[in-house]
Amino acid sequence: MKAIKILHLLVLALIVSGFAAIMATGRVAAGKAAMPAAGMESMPLNVDRLDPAVDRIIPSGARLQRVTTGYKWVEGPVWVHGTLFFAAIKTNSIRRWTPGVGASIFLQPSGYKDSAPYGGPEPGSNAMTLDARGRLTVAGHAQRDVFRFESLSPTATETVLADSYQGKRLNSPNDLVYRSDGSLYFTDPPYGLRTQNDSDPHKELKVNGVYRIPHALEQKPGAPPDRAALQLLISDLPRPNGIAFSPDEKYLYVDNSEPKKQWWRYRVLPDGRVTDPKLLYDATSDPRLGGPDGMKVDVEGNIYSAGPGGVWIFSPEGKPLGVILMPERTANMAWGGPDRKTLYIAASTSIYRVRLNIPGEPLIRQK
Repeated sequence: MKAIKILHLLVLALIVSGFAAIMATGRVAAGKAAMPAAGMESMPLNVDRLDPAVDRIIPSGARLQRVTTGYKWVEGPVWVHGTLFFAAIKTNSIRRWTPGVGASIFLQPSGYKDSAPYGGPEPGSNAMTLDARGRLTVAGHAQRDVFRFESLSPTATETVLADSYQGKRLNSPNDLVYRSDGSLYFTDPPYGLRTQNDSDPHKELKVNGVYRIPHALEQKPGAPPDRAALQLLISDLPRPNGIAFSPDEKYLYVDNSEPKKQWWRYRVLPDGRVTDPKLLYDATSDPRLGGPDGMKVDVEGNIYSAGPGGVWIFSPEGKPLGVILMPERTANMAWGGPDRKTLYIAASTSIYRVRLNIPGEPLIRQK
């Protein structure tokens, strides 16, 4: 009887240690199902509480769910009609995940489309958003453009909204956001280039800019981009990355990934250009894994951004309220669900979600 009890304890220890190892790496073996096994979907949410105000945002007892896994680097999620679309950059694909159904490939290739091997680590597309007509708009990343699907189908017409500035190819559009006037703002660091740095032989622009397409919403399906209209708004950030508007659109937020880990705020002028840059927060000294990346805001103007350790939450004034601590490096996020209170988080190998108290700001804005 004593031997049987000892055997039971040994089996239990092996199960627990195996579970811990999987959770630490965030990986599943090749060929396994994309959905985590039973008992692995949910875990207590760990939060670095920096200000009591974060308790208004994060419910007591909140849990983090991992809804799909088995990828190498996921990015750019967007919630569309009950389905989450996201980019699996390293496999050059856009995936879709639907509750109760699971994940599947929506588009592959999604970025680089030439027949020769790409030769870089990130051949796929990156962030996605919706315009006021509900059309999926994509930062092409390794494709070096910004494009729009005219309908929600992988075979739909793709309309290129921007691909060059003053006759030189864009670097690799990374993140993007629409303003209610139909203009589209996007960041253009070099992360989609083969070497991901400024000395890349394929890099044509000296700057890593933030741009505005003035009449993106009205561009006719299939028509070429109005290249002369593209506006360079910000040219002094070494690695501009995540981008978002305040709910009233008075401010544009842009973060910088490296070498300094910073979040910036710009006042938006009536003509759509920006001025008065203000440093909201500098996390350069934070040694935790990750840096400023994708950003979203809630209806009260709080800012949510990938950063060192996980998802940072700031007040509209840039005061850090807390960090949702993630088990993997975090890239981006999206509001989902019918009430927009579910935050879907793209983090390395997996998509996670957590229920929060304050709804996210809608992506589709109209005057």
